[in-house]
Amino acid sequence: MDSPQERRIRDWMTVDPVTVASSTTLPKAYWLMVENRIRRLLVVDGGKLVGIVTMEDLRGSFHTDIIAINPLKVNQILSEMPVRQLMSKDPITIDPNTNVIEAAKAMLEHKISTLPVVESGKVVGIITESSLFRVLVDICLSQEAQEDEKIETETAKGHK
Repeated sequence: MDSPQERRIRDWMTVDPVTVASSTTLPKAYWLMVENRIRRLLVVDGGKLVGIVTMEDLRGSFHTDIIAINPLKVNQILSEMPVRQLMSKDPITIDPNTNVIEAAKAMLEHKISTLPVVESGKVVGIITESSLFRVLVDICLSQEAQEDEKIETETAKGHK
């Protein structure tokens, strides 16, 4: 069984994540997340990762500065606003060959819940906190199975 240090992002990431262009409107980004049951979209222009936008970003997009401009036009302004105005630019990325522990450390250090996975300048996946929880559960179950096997072996030896 692989040790935690041997487990690679490549084996746990979501491959070919849903992406949008920076010109995509907020409503379109929102509905893409709803339809795909995801909470994050990678923003890619010309094949290059330029940002990330989350459901939390979209829900918080109703800023008072927009209301101050013209409260009667808020819906129109938001419906036409591109994600580039809301996205986090130049997100921290990770290589698919990085071990999962390094990814978890990076997420904790930077207080983020998502790492786009980039290889040779191209987005190849996404790793999220949920992905890392799956790794943790897998490690725990593997250790539990090894302990059960060890007990069975010792019990069998004792009956001979």
